[in-house]
Amino acid sequence: MTTLVARWRAHSTLTALGGFGFAAILLFAVAPAVLSDFRLNLLAKFLCFAIVAVGIGLAWGRGGMLTLGQGVFFGIGAYIMAMHLQMADAARLGNEVPEFMEISGIRELPSFWQPFASAPVALIGILVLPALVAAVLGYGVFKRRVKGAYFAILSQALAAALAILLTGQQAIGGFTGLSDFRAFFGFKLSDPVNRKMLFFIAAGTLLVVVALVRQLMRSRYGELLVAVRDQEERVRFLGYDPANVKIVAYVVAAFFAGIAGALFTPIVGIISPADIGVVPSIAFLIGVAIGGRTTLLGPVLGAIGVAWAQTAFSEEFPSGWTYLQGVLFIVVIGFIPAGLAGVWPMLKGFLDNRFRRAQPAVAIPAVVEPQPEIEPEKVETR
Repeated sequence: MTTLVARWRAHSTLTALGGFGFAAILLFAVAPAVLSDFRLNLLAKFLCFAIVAVGIGLAWGRGGMLTLGQGVFFGIGAYIMAMHLQMADAARLGNEVPEFMEISGIRELPSFWQPFASAPVALIGILVLPALVAAVLGYGVFKRRVKGAYFAILSQALAAALAILLTGQQAIGGFTGLSDFRAFFGFKLSDPVNRKMLFFIAAGTLLVVVALVRQLMRSRYGELLVAVRDQEERVRFLGYDPANVKIVAYVVAAFFAGIAGALFTPIVGIISPADIGVVPSIAFLIGVAIGGRTTLLGPVLGAIGVAWAQTAFSEEFPSGWTYLQGVLFIVVIGFIPAGLAGVWPMLKGFLDNRFRRAQPAVAIPAVVEPQPEIEPEKVETR
């Protein structure tokens, strides 16, 4: 039995390595050779969404937590990066404050901007602050055993509150947000070579994130997370605290979202409250649901596919795409809970059942066992 398990794990590892190699070839060799600079930058944007989707797949697909507020953590990472890039541009121009502040009449740099003028502090903030906020929120929510629809509504309300808060803050751009970044850590963003470098960074980050989540899913923690999703009370009776298990998944998802937001800012060139509110948070979730939330690659493919479809179809049907997106979400949740990743297994099972029913029953002749001969009783004569 141990040998069979070891062989299965070795085969699974080889398959995963082959899949990562194939994905790396597509992202690092095929895509730059085939796509134009504009399309490659668009794909880099979609990869940022895919990074967020991987975290949602872990928290929702494996942990059962309907995270409708990932825009909060996406926005924290995005705004920290935007603030650093704005201050770096201002320093190169010899200005004390960014240009949009001068236009707005702000002559002194706000105190909460100052720490992020340093590149190491900005990077640490991108990695730590979203995870820290998620840990505090998760502790307050999961320790009180808030779950299901209540947790979903609460997380969505947080995204709406953050978007409204940012809209009224002129010190961070107000409703127009922050834009017009000239350089990314010393590299000019107007240079096509540097734009391609951003794509490679996003692609490499996505592969690393998928590899980390795969290890989590295959670990003991991954099994415990699924157990909490299916039978939370039984896990509690076994001596584990389900709240701690959920907090870890929630923090990991927020960590990924913060990194994705930080990459999104220089790739797209703008970040505003419209990019982190309720609608973007729901869009993240729709991509995960359509792709298949319980699988590893389903959220990635779903997020990229939905983002591509939104870009392609919204140009033709600006007012109809939102309705189509909602219909897709309802159809998948109602009729294909496993998402597009579960279509082939479901179709295969259906075809197998039909094939078995179509096969004629073969009569198996009964085997008659030979009966032992009964010897006649000997009659004793006198």
